[in-house]
Amino acid sequence: MLQEMLKDVVRTKSYQNVMYKNPFLFKDKIVLDVGAGTGILSLFCAKVGAKHVYAVECSSMADMAQEIVKQNGLSDVITVLKGKIEEIELPVDQVDIIISEWMGYFLLYENMLNTVLYARDKWLVKDGLVLPDKASLHLTAIEDADYKEDKIEFWNNVYGFDMSCIRKQSIMEPLVDIVDQKQLVTNCQLLKTMDISKMSAGDASFTAPFKLVAERDDYIHALVAYFDVSFTKCHKLMGFSTGPKSRATHWKQTVLYLEDVLTVCEGETVTGFMTVAQNEKNPRDIDITLKYSLNGRRCIVSRTQHYRMR
Repeated sequence: MLQEMLKDVVRTKSYQNVMYKNPFLFKDKIVLDVGAGTGILSLFCAKVGAKHVYAVECSSMADMAQEIVKQNGLSDVITVLKGKIEEIELPVDQVDIIISEWMGYFLLYENMLNTVLYARDKWLVKDGLVLPDKASLHLTAIEDADYKEDKIEFWNNVYGFDMSCIRKQSIMEPLVDIVDQKQLVTNCQLLKTMDISKMSAGDASFTAPFKLVAERDDYIHALVAYFDVSFTKCHKLMGFSTGPKSRATHWKQTVLYLEDVLTVCEGETVTGFMTVAQNEKNPRDIDITLKYSLNGRRCIVSRTQHYRMR
């Protein structure tokens, strides 16, 4: 997984470009790298003139990051701290910049957003920067008959036996996979925008309306969620998308299969609401409730479905 993330060119080069093309943001600044991993973001910061970088990592990777910093001759600029952000003490009272790659699948699954917000509230100087500072969640719809038939409908008849109880479980678990843009049936709809520099932890739980308009006559088997992130304080707006029309990333997309196969004609709409919240028993899990309706020429469907990413 570690190598996969580093080889994710979209992810890693986006962060590198933000720093290398905007050194004025980092020159002589104190930076906090939240969830530093190998320390790659800290290394970028040091290379563009940061005064000092505190790289915080709670896993055993902190030991490796320390060695990497030493091997690259940056021990005088980068200090690696092993531990949880909520439990460590920084050698400084404030930092000028917080940088982190906190995003998870579906943006919010097993993410470090709350940790970043904690660090922001505790250490970030007034008018300091959080990078990235904007994140947005989007929704679209796809035709995906082959996969749904193979992986979900399979349980309806297993060698002549009804195992549909397993089907109920499988359809509740979102699939993380790469979607071919040729499968897209509708437009893409913005669901939620988050301003990391201002938001509170509770803002990550929300209910958002959506309206998806069919761009051709086809079937809809699933809704697909993806996210974009932005660095708005750069000389020019920078960022990247994890959508099916963009270059693939290790985050891929999140596919929510529908109970019904929706038959749509060009111009018809699927409307509804998506509710997203942390699971009460396990905050690392995400509960998703989808209410959707189709009032088309060929069918009328209205349903509520529940999903859990775990």
